[in-house]
Amino acid sequence: MNIRNCRECGRIFNYLTGAVLCPVCRDKLEEKFQEVKEYIREHRGVGINEVAEACDVDPAHIRQWLKDDRLEVTEDSPMFLSCEMCGAPIRSGRYCEKCKMNMTKGFNEVLKPQKGPEPKQEPHSTGDNARMRFLK
Repeated sequence: MNIRNCRECGRIFNYLTGAVLCPVCRDKLEEKFQEVKEYIREHRGVGINEVAEACDVDPAHIRQWLKDDRLEVTEDSPMFLSCEMCGAPIRSGRYCEKCKMNMTKGFNEVLKPQKGPEPKQEPHSTGDNARMRFLK
């Protein structure tokens, strides 16, 4: 059992995975996410600070939702995110498509079975040594 204190309210809870938030605070944060998502739908082209102010949510949460691919910056928005590898502008997530492809290729290369020298096989003999032996 992994017991932790919630980062928001300080309550003790049984931590499983993800953010270190108790179930109550996690639910509240999810409600805020839905509120932010709805606000963005109704007010296209708004910035992070305006959304944060209107929905009473921390701008860091909005940035995290963008990085987690839960929200996306519109194409005509003056604001954009930067790829964490090459710095290219992206609409959501952490990496651009080019860097994602490069990482995928790199992972596939690492996971590909390595071909080494073929193991030497001893020739089969038909003599007395080739017979099966039984223990008594």
